[in-house]
Amino acid sequence: MFGGRIHTDRAARWTKKHGKSHYGDKVHANSDARYKLIRKIKVTPANVDDGQTLKDVLDPSNTGKRVLADRGYDSQANRDLLREQQLRDGIGRRARPGQQKRQRLDARNTAINRIRARGEHVFAGLQQLGGKVVRATTLARNELANTLQCVAYNVKRLVWLAAHEPAH
Repeated sequence: MFGGRIHTDRAARWTKKHGKSHYGDKVHANSDARYKLIRKIKVTPANVDDGQTLKDVLDPSNTGKRVLADRGYDSQANRDLLREQQLRDGIGRRARPGQQKRQRLDARNTAINRIRARGEHVFAGLQQLGGKVVRATTLARNELANTLQCVAYNVKRLVWLAAHEPAH
């Protein structure tokens, strides 16, 4: 009667990452590098380019003035967006095709990645809570499920911070 469509997420899409195909949605997150808390998320179909979502996850209430992001966010439009919002650019750079001397580029990306790694800990924490994979059949349901996972992660992290951070 329904042709199997009732169990199919029609908003989900295919993408390739590191040579592997993935089907579903993608979570883009803004996290605090100091406390490793998730501040804002955006859920999109998997085929949406990371660079298109920076404006959706920027948080004007964040006290940090430097935005750290991986090379997926490297575009002139994103650098212009950061300049407009008076934020410092910490986006990793992609090498241009045929670029031979990359010492400065690699040194810049290494310096950014040392700090940005703290933001990646957030995704490792989500993985420990069951991963970013949810089994809902619409983008709205997947967004709700991912939001609830992020809330659970933040609560767990806040409990840890309360027990381990010195009082101010």
